[in-house]
Amino acid sequence: MRIGFVGAGRMGRPTIGRLVSAGHTVRAVGRSAESRAALAEIGAEPVATVAETADAAEAVVVCVFTDDQVREVCLGGSLLRELPRAAVLIVHTTGSPATVTEIAAAAPTVEVVDAPVSGGPHDIATGELTVFLGGTDEAVRRARPVVAAYADPVLHVGPLGAGQRVKLVNNALFAAQIGLVAAAVRLGDQLGVDEATLLAALPHASSGGRAVSSVAGKGAVEVFRASVGEFLRKDVAVARALVAELGGALGILDAAIDAGIPATDRD
Repeated sequence: MRIGFVGAGRMGRPTIGRLVSAGHTVRAVGRSAESRAALAEIGAEPVATVAETADAAEAVVVCVFTDDQVREVCLGGSLLRELPRAAVLIVHTTGSPATVTEIAAAAPTVEVVDAPVSGGPHDIATGELTVFLGGTDEAVRRARPVVAAYADPVLHVGPLGAGQRVKLVNNALFAAQIGLVAAAVRLGDQLGVDEATLLAALPHASSGGRAVSSVAGKGAVEVFRASVGEFLRKDVAVARALVAELGGALGILDAAIDAGIPATDRD
């Protein structure tokens, strides 16, 4: 397929590499001569502007960091106008479900899929990223050949915006689980068990899980918080804002999230 790509950063660059290795033709934005040279080295065709990624594209992937950046890329420029009819726009950035709905309304001839991810560059490298797809059956059908190059499982979780909703729940729960791990480490300290020993043991026990294993892999709660705090902070903020708009509450998740992401690390 002919694929445009916006967001060749920490997650985007290995994704582009997987797409190229799968035989796709990838045209990716590089803002500087240095980044364009790096893209060319991994087999992509570097371009200088977002609009150029849409030229003859069957799909365009947006993999920027924030919801505001998605809006800037998709609604603040000419990308949607440049996309060929029946192309699919795949938005990997985690953000508000309202953003992808607004993008779809602005581009009625284009299929839009929200496709937030769970995992990191190491999962992309092995083709084991988890992706939650929100969109029509037809939109998802068109997106799958792209996403399958770097993700497994690829889960169609509902209509447009559903991917974002599932991902926001996931990250709220994950942040809360980090809070529980931090509390468990404090309990261990009170009982005379040092953190390193505890974290080496718990992944093998009934309390084990992704959060425990992830923290254990970094060796300490504080080290893990530092590595994921920026990403979780923005996603939890979106989840809290969305729930507040709906007149709801996070319940017991809220206190655990505060324990997992200290107030000094959150907006």
